[in-house]
Amino acid sequence: MSGVALGMVLLAAFLHAIWNIAAKSAKGDATAFVWMYFTAGAVLCLPIGIVEALHNGAPPLFGILVAASVSGALHIAYSMFLQTGYNKADLGIVYPVARGVGPLLTMLIAIGMLGERPGGIAIAGGVFIVVGILVVTGRELLRPSSGLATGLRYGAATGAAIAAYTLWDSYSVGNVGAPPILYFGLSALAQSLFMLPWVFRKRSHLGSVWQSNWRQIVLIAVLSPAAYILVLYALTVTSVALVAPVRESSIVVGALLAWWIFNEPHPARRIAGAAVVSVGIAAIALS
Repeated sequence: MSGVALGMVLLAAFLHAIWNIAAKSAKGDATAFVWMYFTAGAVLCLPIGIVEALHNGAPPLFGILVAASVSGALHIAYSMFLQTGYNKADLGIVYPVARGVGPLLTMLIAIGMLGERPGGIAIAGGVFIVVGILVVTGRELLRPSSGLATGLRYGAATGAAIAAYTLWDSYSVGNVGAPPILYFGLSALAQSLFMLPWVFRKRSHLGSVWQSNWRQIVLIAVLSPAAYILVLYALTVTSVALVAPVRESSIVVGALLAWWIFNEPHPARRIAGAAVVSVGIAAIALS
């Protein structure tokens, strides 16, 4: 993995951790909240993507629309599992389980089904990242009071959705040739349109959700696209089997921020986990 690609993925991980903390603090109906930040993200990204495509040229629009629509459906599943999990269980369970399951499935499928062959050092780096995530979470996953079963269920479902959209988006930017910003903007637009029937049934919640969460909505609408567009650009030059585990270093950033902002315990364990993840990132970079 090149230094530029590694830098993009690490910055994406940092931005991802920040917007997930914002999402955890949201109040009210999850469907309305998710739809609002999808829509705001589309409004921000789509014009930029169109200008970029007109300037640089783009593949046939039909193929991009189909790819972005599939991506939109997968991202809806991801966001709804994640937000519902945050509403029902601790971030300390849902987030690490999701971010751990996602890269494991992505790497296994990329190696077993897509024929990607990262070297042994790179695979060891992915293992170190997952071990570091487990060190960060520690015994929190075993606390009965933290809604273990619910958190594990929603975390695992979110992780499966992460693997699905990561592999699909890697295919889209690599084989379809979709420009990342335009692709993300169209995907966000598809997400917004797909969710309209559910949002219409919950339209009475829109005002209160916006009033309570407009700061989080604006923050996520900026940081979520920025984080994932960085990943899409990295996927154009680097194997998905390497990008997937490195971007999950966001769990360490999230854990440290949660300790700092929410005064969660065990800072020493979190720092030790961060060190293990750093070893894994270094191994992948050196590979």
